[in-house]
Amino acid sequence: MPVCTVSMSQDFGWNKKEAGIVLSSFFWGYCLTQVVGGHLGDRIGGEKVILLSASAWGILTAATPLLAQLSSAHLFFMTFSRILTGLLQGVYFPALTSLLSQKVRESERAFTYSAVGAGSQFGTLVTGAVGSLLLDWYGWPSVFYFSGGLTLLWVCYVYRYLLSEQDLILALGVLAQGVPVSRHTKVPWRQLFRKPSVWAAISSQLSAACSFFILLSWLPTFFEETFPSSKGWVFNVVPWLVAIPASLFSGFLSDHLINQGYRTIAVRKFMQVMGLGLSSVFALCLGHTSSFCKSVVFASASIGLQTFNHSGISVNIQDLAPSCAGFLFGVANTAGALAGVVGVCLGGYLIETTGSWTSMFNLVAAVSSLGLCTFLLFGEAQRVDLSPTHEDL
Repeated sequence: MPVCTVSMSQDFGWNKKEAGIVLSSFFWGYCLTQVVGGHLGDRIGGEKVILLSASAWGILTAATPLLAQLSSAHLFFMTFSRILTGLLQGVYFPALTSLLSQKVRESERAFTYSAVGAGSQFGTLVTGAVGSLLLDWYGWPSVFYFSGGLTLLWVCYVYRYLLSEQDLILALGVLAQGVPVSRHTKVPWRQLFRKPSVWAAISSQLSAACSFFILLSWLPTFFEETFPSSKGWVFNVVPWLVAIPASLFSGFLSDHLINQGYRTIAVRKFMQVMGLGLSSVFALCLGHTSSFCKSVVFASASIGLQTFNHSGISVNIQDLAPSCAGFLFGVANTAGALAGVVGVCLGGYLIETTGSWTSMFNLVAAVSSLGLCTFLLFGEAQRVDLSPTHEDL
């Protein structure tokens, strides 16, 4: 959607505020299924939740151009489509967190999560590169057809080679009947939310998600309007090309430091300094340069450094509560998605009213700094999901 926003705005006559509504509407749905996705991942297996939801969002993505043309109410139907897409994709990261917390040991979590997270960066890279070319050659609908088609190809591959039909039938039966498949599905709500470290993790995840969503939504428009003669594939590709090795490096570095004897929480906090602190510095620099090359460098550095969050707060949630990591990540990412709704809309409002992109980058820096300070002060890596009699074991 961010790749196509400018072209769609021209076709449908949207201003910045209306474009901001469409961009942010994804997060209206995204925030509603986070906790559900994490809890289902803890119960029936994250891989099954991901496959079922991907099937639905792949079909919807490919059908989005058709929905947009149903009537003259383009804004309504695009907003509805984005909300529904958000509902379906909201389960992904909580289910992934649940899956990895159950299958991967602590000393390998950061690299594993970062490696899997690099797949998201690669997907954005492919969509940015191929999508920019398709946008120029065939128009914005082709980008949705391409993205939805790739998702459905992935679904077919995973279904055929990685999951059995019996597993999916069992998962669907659980979803339909609401029958628990494990005796250990009760979430210790009160125990979790009495811990400052849990609130620090939620706050940091909120800031990381909000900052990322603002940049993800508005960077393509920033480049197209500030540098209209530039090639779309450059600014839609280079930042994500940097993000992939940055994500892998952050995971490797984090696990290496822990294996060398550094305290887990010290490593997690260092990763957040890079992912929230240093990345926001480069975001601020974007608002104070008129050079296209420098802007690409600053955007690439900011996006690349944000992947360090995969080895910081994203893994810290698994440190705190591996038995219900999907649920806790869902709560934290719900907060982040809600902040993303406000942040993307507020970003569009600030750009429209001030006539300057600097205000939007200042917003990113302020949100990132707040989350970083909270995590540095209250963040911990000790388990909080154990019963009081076993907490110190």
